[in-house]
Amino acid sequence: MKQLLTLFLVSLFITISNAQEVVSIRGTVENASDDSVLENVNIVNLNQVWGATTDKKGDFQIRAVVNDTLFFSYLGFKSIRVRVTNDWLSYGTVKIKMTEIGIALEEVVVKPVTLTGYIEVDARTIPIYDNYRYRIEGIGGSGYEGGDKQPSALSKVLSSVFNPADFLYNVFGKRPRQMKKLRKMKEDDAIRDLLASKFDRETLMAVLQLERLDIDEILNNCTYSSDFITAASDLQILDAISECYEQYRVLNRGN
Repeated sequence: MKQLLTLFLVSLFITISNAQEVVSIRGTVENASDDSVLENVNIVNLNQVWGATTDKKGDFQIRAVVNDTLFFSYLGFKSIRVRVTNDWLSYGTVKIKMTEIGIALEEVVVKPVTLTGYIEVDARTIPIYDNYRYRIEGIGGSGYEGGDKQPSALSKVLSSVFNPADFLYNVFGKRPRQMKKLRKMKEDDAIRDLLASKFDRETLMAVLQLERLDIDEILNNCTYSSDFITAASDLQILDAISECYEQYRVLNRGN
């Protein structure tokens, strides 16, 4: 009886160990409509926070553990999540199908600024953007970027000190796992490369388990301007949230 129990425990231990083993996952990403391969598809392991990209043949390779979720995103295609299974490991490679989505773009009219050469007239014509960056002495980092309204000096300091400490506790203080993932994203070169060319926030939302409005609210309370929030790449947004989080930790150290 003891021998059977020992054998069972050993088998169970081996099964659990194999399930947690990091393996190299391979596959090919194709267009679901015509089976053509898709190059430069962004792939992120949401559990381990590792990144990869498909090559010219649509092939990819990424590290994963069984039951990890892989997030596939590509411009013009619907993003999908695929769970890593034991069957995937048995087959060796699998084909991932992505569905193309239609995007209707509205006409955009660009109006150039016409200068007359008269300072008095041109000064009223050229738009002025009141976006400022400032920092708290003694706290590292490049500081905060102000909003579209210029506050007083006292409002700047109070906004910088109390907003992150009060509001961001509900975001950062209650999401330690997501914040650990945030740091891992910054350290993974593959993820940084793919975020540098993305502007849709989808990958950030998937990894951090936040909605688009949540990300905008975090940046607003970190006093980043609406222009920055709208135009920044996902990599710039990642660095901005990370900077705000690190300053939050400094402000709350010892509490």
